[in-house]
Amino acid sequence: MKILFISPRYSGGIGGHASMLADQLSQSGHYVKKFQVPHIPIKNLKNPSFTILSTIKSIVNRESYDIVHGFNIPSSYAMKYTKSKKKVLSLHGVFGEQIETLHSKPVSSIAKLVESQVLQWPDKLTTDSKATQKIYKEKFNLDFDVLPSALDTKQFSKIKNVEKIPNQICYIGRDSYEKGIDILKKAESKINGNVVYCTNRSWVDAMSVMKSSSLVVVPSRMESLPTTVKEAFFLNIPVVATNVGGIPELITNNETGILVPPNNPEKLANAINDLLIDRVKSDKLRLNANTFLKNNMTWEVILPKFINFYENLLNN
Repeated sequence: MKILFISPRYSGGIGGHASMLADQLSQSGHYVKKFQVPHIPIKNLKNPSFTILSTIKSIVNRESYDIVHGFNIPSSYAMKYTKSKKKVLSLHGVFGEQIETLHSKPVSSIAKLVESQVLQWPDKLTTDSKATQKIYKEKFNLDFDVLPSALDTKQFSKIKNVEKIPNQICYIGRDSYEKGIDILKKAESKINGNVVYCTNRSWVDAMSVMKSSSLVVVPSRMESLPTTVKEAFFLNIPVVATNVGGIPELITNNETGILVPPNNPEKLANAINDLLIDRVKSDKLRLNANTFLKNNMTWEVILPKFINFYENLLNN
């Protein structure tokens, strides 16, 4: 298959997933090109500038593909105008809700209008979580295929052995409202341990901190299928996370981790403290979680699902 991937960036979140998927497909013998254009490196101008420049490039580009696959709404215009047999658009999370949480009402109103239009363009829509699938079905009566993003377990060979630090709690993620870092900071004075914030570290450094920790905390207000949870599962570190978005698809409460309500510092602190002192429960959670990850979230499991998805799309 000849496939074009379109994403504003190829690192972190859905962009990182696109990059890894492209590499995996290429290693399986398929031709995958990653569409790239320069854009303005200023927070509120990155996506608009990418949308404009990528659309222009796709209009003038005469190359044709079997499949063009856009990742997130800013990629949809370039996806629309690229010549291809089939078009796919993937969203990790509900775009309109994400914009509403992070920006003003006028901005979110425009974003929701754009969202309702561009979701009509692809031949197929995909997401990585059943939670997002359900919301789009209820809001727009649109059918999304669920194709989870996998964890590249081979990259963990870069992580050296480290000493465990008793009662160390690890947070990995952006210092942003949707990630709930402010909730964790409010809970911190009630936590019987030391919280280490990895908000601006390299991936290797962040994983080393995680590996040395007693548990990982994910206090998000909104999420799709967070990579941090999968990474903790692979490294055998128990997780306390909020019951939002796609997190319950990874964490079965008291089986593969602990779930707490969002926006609740007290319950977050209590769950962390309980797990820090209950070694038997902690061991059970991390072993169950590691098994779940290896059975469901590796590229060995996920890649054939993507290949079958693309092949079925081309054949129908």
